[in-house]
Amino acid sequence: MAEKKLGKIHVYTGNGKGKTTASFGLAIRAAGRGLSVLIIQFLKGKTESGEVISVRRLGIKVEQYGTGSFLWQEELSKEDRLEAEKAFARAEKALMNREADLIILDEINVAVTLNIVSIDDLLRIIDSKPKDVELVLTGRGAKQELIARADYVTEMLLQKHPYEKGSGARIGIEY
Repeated sequence: MAEKKLGKIHVYTGNGKGKTTASFGLAIRAAGRGLSVLIIQFLKGKTESGEVISVRRLGIKVEQYGTGSFLWQEELSKEDRLEAEKAFARAEKALMNREADLIILDEINVAVTLNIVSIDDLLRIIDSKPKDVELVLTGRGAKQELIARADYVTEMLLQKHPYEKGSGARIGIEY
């Protein structure tokens, strides 16, 4: 018989493609089994990527914070920084109020790397979250303290990507 206990911590990190996609796949699996899901995206802006469109059609709630420009620029704007701070406050509230069975904080690791969110604050909300809330944290550069605390850690390894040859993002594949 399958176990139904929730409450584990997942980390998807690394320089390779697929961290957000993997977390959205887990969201689909959870929703298919009747679990409630909330996805909070840091630094991505209000983009209508294929995965966002799909999960919203399935009734999964996605909240996006950021201008979307950070992913294409080297510097973080003041507006993106403020949006990421709002996203963290929203994530903390969602966890404390147990707003979903599965909560995904997409690109939270990048917010930590950029010192928008401190690793100590992230670990604090992880430690104080309800024991039955499953939590997924994505983004490059996951800190060792987070990796040590997680139950699942997957590192996406970049070996080859069409971007290296100048290929742009393709609808339905990269976004």
